[in-house]
Amino acid sequence: MMLARHLCLHRISHKYCPVSLCLAINRQITVHRTLTTIPKCFPKHGDITYKSSTYLAKYLHDTSQKVKLDVQESNTNTFTYRTHTCGELRPENEGEKVVLCGWVQFSRLSKFLLLRDAYGLTQCVVSNDTTNLSEVPLETIVKIEGTVALRPKDMINPKMSTGEIEVVINKLEVLNTVDKLPFNLRDYQKPKEQLRLQHRYIDLRFPEMQNNLRVRSNMLHNMRRFLIEQHGFVEVETPTLFCRTPGGAREFVVPTHHTGLFYSLVQSPQQFKQMLMSGGIDRYFQVARCYRDETTRPDRQPEFTQLDIELSFTNLDGVLSMIEQLLYDTFVKPLPRPPFKRITYKEAIENYGSDKPNLTFGLKFVNLRHLFPEKSNDSNFGAYGLPYTSELGKLTAKYKERIREYAKKYNCKVVLNENISKELGMEINEKIKNSIDENNSVIVALGDSENAAQCLGEIRLMIAQLLQSNNLLTVKTDIEPLWVVDFPLFVKGEAGLETCHHPFTAPHPEDVHLLDTDPLKVRSLAYDIVMNGNEIGGGSVRIHNADLQVKIMKILNIDPGKMGHFLNALKCGCPPHAGIALGMDRLVTLACDAESIREVIAFPKSHDGRDPLSGAPNTISDDDKKYYHISTVERF
Repeated sequence: MMLARHLCLHRISHKYCPVSLCLAINRQITVHRTLTTIPKCFPKHGDITYKSSTYLAKYLHDTSQKVKLDVQESNTNTFTYRTHTCGELRPENEGEKVVLCGWVQFSRLSKFLLLRDAYGLTQCVVSNDTTNLSEVPLETIVKIEGTVALRPKDMINPKMSTGEIEVVINKLEVLNTVDKLPFNLRDYQKPKEQLRLQHRYIDLRFPEMQNNLRVRSNMLHNMRRFLIEQHGFVEVETPTLFCRTPGGAREFVVPTHHTGLFYSLVQSPQQFKQMLMSGGIDRYFQVARCYRDETTRPDRQPEFTQLDIELSFTNLDGVLSMIEQLLYDTFVKPLPRPPFKRITYKEAIENYGSDKPNLTFGLKFVNLRHLFPEKSNDSNFGAYGLPYTSELGKLTAKYKERIREYAKKYNCKVVLNENISKELGMEINEKIKNSIDENNSVIVALGDSENAAQCLGEIRLMIAQLLQSNNLLTVKTDIEPLWVVDFPLFVKGEAGLETCHHPFTAPHPEDVHLLDTDPLKVRSLAYDIVMNGNEIGGGSVRIHNADLQVKIMKILNIDPGKMGHFLNALKCGCPPHAGIALGMDRLVTLACDAESIREVIAFPKSHDGRDPLSGAPNTISDDDKKYYHISTVERF
């Protein structure tokens, strides 16, 4: 059966005949999909084409029968003067006249060359005396016209997809010569990242970078298909230049030629998508560019991409179910069948010391608070133990120093296994040993409950890495998705209460009565999705009532007068709504097993937030400063 990219309906009559199910697949990736027998009894509805295709999608994963699908080659040669890519030719093409274009990767004896493009390698052989490969530097762009021939059996290369054939060159045309490259395109000679980023246009030629960007493109394409074709979402572009959003991350400001007036680059389309809900665009999504003036990390960039989604007349369960099905259908690695596991924020902190716990290994905390009865009246006191195998032995000075730094950072007391009797007493030591496996050691953290747990959470990751390097810990390689729910609505800040997510998050209906009396105990209807210790998305049920929104703003010391446009949208009949944003950079990093999000972004910023290609941010001229009414001062 010819596979296609669409769910195809064949021979649908008034009796609703059986159908054939055609699945989309990604070239260069062999995937597993589930085929099912579609029931004959389609729901009776006037718009049978749309409804039945939705019905088919519903049954896509309803059977355990698995089939392996062959890779399907998309037509990558349309609109070009090449006839084939460098990864396409096979023995059945023997004798064909072909045109190939690409980079010269390797040449030998002035008789052989390897031609490379984005799709693979093809060996080409000189057949005449007019072509001199010694005059063609590596990485030169060439066009080759030739004839496909079979390689001699003793020269077949099973490591190449085109290893059974070669192209006998009839004509070679240099399309562009190359100067000396700053580095070679060899895996065993890869330069340091800074040099690769400085010459990213060369680095992109590495097969890994080609693969990463194509995986990213394919995932976004399939996500769009899921949202638009299967579930009726509307893709809407929202502005990048906007006004300051209170209560969120620090934003980049953009000067204008109007004196003292500035735009802000949006940190997310949050306000816009909520106003779209008020405008009746009940199913919105956008592949949105977002900006935050924050410290760059391996999983964070000052500009990033998120799949932004919002829908009306839904609740927490509706959004979570939608994202589970979206990821299950479009993620390139196998995921467990929905529903995904859920834990509360409190459970995540008290068991793993993190709101994005990595569940691919154990090392779960033991709550030891009951061993300190003298602290029973202190509701904020916490005591947690981290058991790990005694085979690791005593920690070295290097790791002990790191633990001291964690304890200082979180202002709590950390006691190593060998010091428990000395620092906490023999009786407590015995009780702790009785609460864990006899073959385990334990590290104890004491102090403010959340601080102590988070401190031990960082120690947990350090110990896990140490155990794994000594082959003392089994870490699952599968993706383990996890929802964290019931976040606090507020947290303590330096100048009062701050929002845990953003000021538009709805409080948990069971806790609304605590807003005036004990706001720190109010839970929110927020949720994060975590994969293997990485937060890849987050969202919430939104506040759709203007009075409640004003109340939350006042608790956060946000002037409602600066948000008149948004509050008016809520007052004008805004429906209940909820949404989420998935961090595409982090999601694709997991899909590609990349070390950082810089490996899945075409032109990323460096670790200090600079653009290695252009050197940005750069200075501007005095004329530009005058036009934008800008003066600069030196910071000491």
